[in-house]
Amino acid sequence: MSTARDEILGRIRTALSDVTEADPARDVPVAWQYGRATDIADVLGLFVERVEDYRAVVERVSVADVPEAVVRHLRDTGASTVVLPVGIEATWRAAVEASGLEVLSDEPALSHDELNRVDAVVTAAAVGIAETGTFVLDHRPDQGRRALTLVPDRHVCVVRADQVVTDVPEAVGRLAASVAEGLPLTWVSGPSATSDIELNRVEGVHGPRTLHVLVAV
Repeated sequence: MSTARDEILGRIRTALSDVTEADPARDVPVAWQYGRATDIADVLGLFVERVEDYRAVVERVSVADVPEAVVRHLRDTGASTVVLPVGIEATWRAAVEASGLEVLSDEPALSHDELNRVDAVVTAAAVGIAETGTFVLDHRPDQGRRALTLVPDRHVCVVRADQVVTDVPEAVGRLAASVAEGLPLTWVSGPSATSDIELNRVEGVHGPRTLHVLVAV
């Protein structure tokens, strides 16, 4: 009398009866190297498209127009108070401070309660990923500490065109130095959002619910 084990093993033997040690499928070379850029015709265009898919607001601007664009996008979000990382680009800081918005510094570090009362944060980024529409923060001085980018309800992030790579493996290669330095990494794919089992979408649960991304070209 055969057991369930015998039946299962018998099916496996039957399925493998035509497989030999010389099966060519085992030795097919893969013409790809981890960390090397994939072939994407318009990397920036794909990045913008994928970020927009996440319901974020995206705009391409020239490097010279970034300060004005930062202020404009802050106003578009309805923010009246904004916190800036201590190492943010000086021209962005000057534009925000001249805009009439209330500007807070994170030095000394603001408490969580103080951050919770701030409307928005402006940061740079470490890398952008075209295939996933993600940008990564490694929390250097122009991005600020992690709480700075997670507690305020609105985030305006500036990603330079030369920081946008094709895919995750290429991004990991770009971030190797940050990892070696022990810097924390925050991967952001659109505004914070989650859904329950009935697919009711809730935004702002574990990060900013409003995200504006400026791609500086």
